[in-house]
Amino acid sequence: MTQFSHTDNDGKARMVDVSQKPSLLREASAQGFIRLQPETLKLINENLIKKGDVLAIAEIAGVQAAKETSRLIPLCHPLVLSHVVVSASLSDKGVSVHATVRCTGNTGVEMEALTAVNIALLTVYDMCKAVDKEMEIGNIRLLEKTKTPF
Repeated sequence: MTQFSHTDNDGKARMVDVSQKPSLLREASAQGFIRLQPETLKLINENLIKKGDVLAIAEIAGVQAAKETSRLIPLCHPLVLSHVVVSASLSDKGVSVHATVRCTGNTGVEMEALTAVNIALLTVYDMCKAVDKEMEIGNIRLLEKTKTPF
């Protein structure tokens, strides 16, 4: 079995040394969903949630979360992100969130994309918790990650 890259020979956690990896254009996309009651969707659509514009605030929270990933997940490397897009959209069952993150560096940005989606969904939850007691967050997944030489 392959050894985990985040543990040393004694099994102790460590940050992976990526200094020898080449600097590449790296991009990752992730998505997730929060199921909401029809009444909640109507309130969001009509911008009647008391805390404000749910979709816009969730998108901003997702961008902020992507930038803070290394502070939230202990063994993640701090990255200089060059592009973060988070989009939240209504469907007939809830809110879908999609995030794309890009940087030039020697490690990937999949954790930043996943963190953006999770925090955007949690923001929807927080903003709607007073009116919807049956929300369910799920189907969070990495869609794609790429690395391209210059």
